[in-house]
Amino acid sequence: MIKKLIGKKLKATRLGKGLTIQELTNLSGVSANMISRIERGLTVPSVKILMKLASALGMSIGYFVEEAEKSSTVVLTRKGQGEPIFFYEEKQQISSLTQGLRDPSFTVLHDTLEKGCNSGGGHMVHTGEEFVMVLKGRLEFLIKGDAYVLESGDSLSFKASLPHLWRNLEDGPTEVLWVVSPAPNIAQ
Repeated sequence: MIKKLIGKKLKATRLGKGLTIQELTNLSGVSANMISRIERGLTVPSVKILMKLASALGMSIGYFVEEAEKSSTVVLTRKGQGEPIFFYEEKQQISSLTQGLRDPSFTVLHDTLEKGCNSGGGHMVHTGEEFVMVLKGRLEFLIKGDAYVLESGDSLSFKASLPHLWRNLEDGPTEVLWVVSPAPNIAQ
């Protein structure tokens, strides 16, 4: 559990600072392979490595350890206080509403999609199930070639193994609530 928590925190911090793994390697002196293994939750870094990474990111070593100690069986997330986990070219901002939950079997995400934002050119396929609810705006989903237009208050549930993609139909931001099961490894 601590491996995954430190890995998620490291990746979120690195991405939040706009760094690639190679750039963090250059700043910290820690190999790209080791950083990748830590971020994927495959290894617990030594204190020496964690100190190098923390220093390169302008953080204290306690920042990573404290976060790992905070995992809980109950997580309260106040409005607007979700843990930012993903930003894409100022078009998409995803925050976790379940970050810090110990051994979750699902993840809840709040997503703000700016005008023109979409899931990319190819269809996504992965294990598990997804639930999406549009809180504000309009979102189009294509699942196995069938189109679904969701407006504020609409929701959609589907097997994530079905080829799917989505795009924001609004001239402004669309806000979405996602529930994904099983919980993805955000640090990948």
